[in-house]
Amino acid sequence: MNYAVVYDGNCNLCANFVSLLEKLDCGRQFCYIPMQDEETLQQFNVNPDDCEMGMILIDRTDLTQRWQGSEAAEEITRLLPIGDALIAAYRSVSPLKALGDSTYIKIRDNRYKLFGKRDRTYHTAYPFGCAAGKL
Repeated sequence: MNYAVVYDGNCNLCANFVSLLEKLDCGRQFCYIPMQDEETLQQFNVNPDDCEMGMILIDRTDLTQRWQGSEAAEEITRLLPIGDALIAAYRSVSPLKALGDSTYIKIRDNRYKLFGKRDRTYHTAYPFGCAAGKL
């Protein structure tokens, strides 16, 4: 697990995205940290203001490498099988990329209104710190 995905564990959309990603990846590349786990996030110098800007992907082999918001979603997709080709095509069409970026911001800022808020934080089967993902 070379990457940590920081997600909003109280957001239905975010939890469903992470659940799907867990099934696709099975803990090979990604471990997960809910934004509500402030203690763990401190290890990565991620604070609540950072979390307000959307999901974060952190390269655990080089902590200076991180992506946020739509860039994180793109990088996650790129790391999946055949994702590199999909993201290359997506990024090559500038109007599509610009639309994706602005759509991400609108969804991020209205996620609870659009998709609902969970009554409990979603915790994954591959959390940061599990045996296969020690720092």
